[in-house]
Amino acid sequence: MQPPRFPFPPARYGLLLLIALLSWTRLTPCSSSKVSCSIGSNACSKVTRVLFCGPYFPASTNYTKEYLQSYPFIEVDEVGFEQVPDVIENYHICVVKNRKIDPDIIAKAIQMKIIMQYGVGLEGVDVHAATEYGIKVARIPGTLTGNAVSCAEMAIYLILGVLRKQKEMDTAVNQKDLGLPTGETIFGKTVLILGFGAIGVEIAKRLRPFGVKILATKRSWSEGTLPCDINGLVDKKGGPEDMYEFAGEADIVITSLLQTNETVKFLLVHYSYLLQQPGSYLVNIARGRLLDYKSVFDHLESGHLGGLGIDVAWMEPFDPEDPILKFPNVIITPHVAGVTEYSYRTMAKVVGDVALQLHSGEPFTGIEFVN
Repeated sequence: MQPPRFPFPPARYGLLLLIALLSWTRLTPCSSSKVSCSIGSNACSKVTRVLFCGPYFPASTNYTKEYLQSYPFIEVDEVGFEQVPDVIENYHICVVKNRKIDPDIIAKAIQMKIIMQYGVGLEGVDVHAATEYGIKVARIPGTLTGNAVSCAEMAIYLILGVLRKQKEMDTAVNQKDLGLPTGETIFGKTVLILGFGAIGVEIAKRLRPFGVKILATKRSWSEGTLPCDINGLVDKKGGPEDMYEFAGEADIVITSLLQTNETVKFLLVHYSYLLQQPGSYLVNIARGRLLDYKSVFDHLESGHLGGLGIDVAWMEPFDPEDPILKFPNVIITPHVAGVTEYSYRTMAKVVGDVALQLHSGEPFTGIEFVN
C-alpha cells in the first residue's frame, strides 16, 4: 500500500506550523499580564517594569532585584535623578526614594500605575497631580517592616552620642587621654517626643527602661490612631497646642513627625519654644526641613543648645564643609536611621510583592495608599 502523498515536502510542514503559531499569537490578547495589556504603547508586553529614582540608598534597589531574581517578567532599574523624566514613560511602578516627583514628571508617566516610597515619607510626591492622572500613591507602613524599630534605635544612638560627647571621646582617644570627657546620663531626663506615630512609640519603648519621664505630642490620641497599647509608655500626652508647655520641661526634644506643609510651618514658627531649657538637646530623625538651620546654628553658637544629633539634614547629601560641623556637640549621620538589613530586606519584599501583584492583577498587600 502506497503511503499518503502530501502537497509539500515534509520539511516545509514545520515551517508552516511555526508561521501559523506566530500568527495566532499576534492575534490573541495576552492573558498572562493584566498590567501590560491595559497600558497603551506596551500593549501585550509580558514585562512589568519598576523604576528606582536616584543613586542613593543603593540597598533598596539591590535587595529588590535580589528578591525578584527568579521572576524574569519583572524588570528593576535604577537611574540618576536627571534621567527620570526621560525614561519614566517606560515604567509601571516608580520607587521615588528622595527624588521629587512633580506634575511635569507625572504627566510623562503614561504607563505608571503606582508611585511609592521605600518607606514612609511622601513629601516629595505631588499626590494631587498623581491622582489627576489616575496614578495611585503609596507608602510602606513602618510598623510592618522594621523601619520604625530601626529609626527608633537610631534616635537612642544619637541621644547617647550627644550626651556622652562622642566627638570629644574621639579626640581624647587620638590624644591618648583618659577619663575625658565627662558625659551625662539619660537617666533622670525628661524627653519630649514630637510625633507619636509608629516611630515615636518605638522610641518610647526603648527610652522607658533608661528611667526617663516621657512627654509626647500627637495630633489625635483617639482610639485607632496608635499602632499599639501605650499604657505605661507616656507620662504626659498632648496635642500641638501643648508643645510650649511640654518643651519647658524637656531636657531632650526628639522630632519624629511626618513632613507636611503644616508641620514645617508650625515648627518653624514655634521653633524657639522647643529649646526653652538652657542646655537642652535636640534630636531629629524625621526630615531636615522640620528644623530651621539658622536658629539651630545660633543656639549652638550661643551655648543655649547642649547638643544636636540629626540623621537628616536641611540639604542632602550633607555638605562636609558646613560650618555647623565645627561644634563638638554636633553628631550627623547620613540618613541611615531606617537603613538596616532587617528593614531594607523586608521593604524589598513589599516592593517585589507589589510588582508581582500588579503583574498578575491580584490585590495589593503591605502598602498604604494615600489617594
